[in-house]
Amino acid sequence: MAKFIYRMQSILEIKVKLEEQAKTEFASAKMHLDEEEEKLRILTDRKADYEEQGRILRKDSLKVMEIMENKEAINRMEEFILFQQKRVIQAQEQLEDARMRLQEAMQESKTHERLREKAFEVFVHEENAKEAKEVDELTSYTHSRKA
Repeated sequence: MAKFIYRMQSILEIKVKLEEQAKTEFASAKMHLDEEEEKLRILTDRKADYEEQGRILRKDSLKVMEIMENKEAINRMEEFILFQQKRVIQAQEQLEDARMRLQEAMQESKTHERLREKAFEVFVHEENAKEAKEVDELTSYTHSRKA
C-alpha cells in the first residue's frame, strides 16, 4: 500500500499552532481578569472595613478629625473601586476577544482536520480499487493461462 501524503499538511500544522497560541492567549486573558477581579474584591473589602470603622467612630465618641479622615478614605476607596471596575470590564472584553479568536482558530483547525480525514478516505478507497483491479487482472491472467 502506498504512503498517504496530505498536500495541505503544512497548513494544518500552522492552524494547529495558531490554535495553541489562541489557547495560551485565552488562558492569559483569563488570569488577567481573575487578577483584576481579585483587586476589586480587595478594594471592596477595604471600603467595607473603613465604613465599619466610621460606624465605630461615630458610635463611641465624636472625634471630628478621625471621622473626616475616615470619610475621605471611604471616598478615595470609591474612586479606586470605580477605576478598578473599569479595568475589570476591559479585562472581560479582552477575554471575550481572546475567546472569539480561540473559537475561530479551533474551527479552522477542525475544518482542516476534516479535510485531511476526507482526503485519507479517498486515498484508502482509491488504494482498495487499485488492489481489487490488480486481483482481477491476476485472476484473469491465471484463468486464461489455465485455459
